[in-house]
Amino acid sequence: MASGKRLSLPEVLRALVALYGKPTKPVPKTPFEWVLWENVAYLVNDERREQAFRALGKLTRFDPVRIAETSAERLLAVTKLGGMHPEARVDRLKEIAALALELGPLRTPAQLRRFPSIGAPGAQKILMACGGGDALALESNGMRVLLRLGFGKESKNYAQSYRSVQEALAPELPRTPAARLVAHQLLRAHGQALCKNSAPDCDACPLAARCPSS
Repeated sequence: MASGKRLSLPEVLRALVALYGKPTKPVPKTPFEWVLWENVAYLVNDERREQAFRALGKLTRFDPVRIAETSAERLLAVTKLGGMHPEARVDRLKEIAALALELGPLRTPAQLRRFPSIGAPGAQKILMACGGGDALALESNGMRVLLRLGFGKESKNYAQSYRSVQEALAPELPRTPAARLVAHQLLRAHGQALCKNSAPDCDACPLAARCPSS
């Protein structure tokens, strides 16, 4: 086990940029597009998700009215690109379009959490990616990386673990939403590539020398 003072978040991010390079900007641009991005595919990699998402954009221009009016058959051709249960995802896209038309512009976490597959961390991520919010939103891979590095304390309750990590991050947050989004992407990439849930590749990790979990 590594000893000494834990790495700061800026130190972690510098090491990850050196390893992975600066992330490219995400494909979705608006909160509504992000909701569609999360729901157009299921249990697939980012490349397959992007394929389905772009096909949806070509068909509907990401317009909730167009999605509502598009036939289930044509939407099914899109959702089949995005993995399992394509029929269920057609129904979900219709549900999302109807809710978007009801809610109007999506500006708050409460609005976003009304959509399928969007919990509190997901709503934070969407606002962050669209230039708002004040948190470094995390998904499970990024949170695992930070917990292993000593940010916060892991518990059996995911929400409690998430809050603990957020409290530990608070003094070190990047200043802008754009910088926080880059941090989110780097931490996610590291959790997917090396700091995996099982059999993490610590030998290849540039953070291992000062990682309490290595």
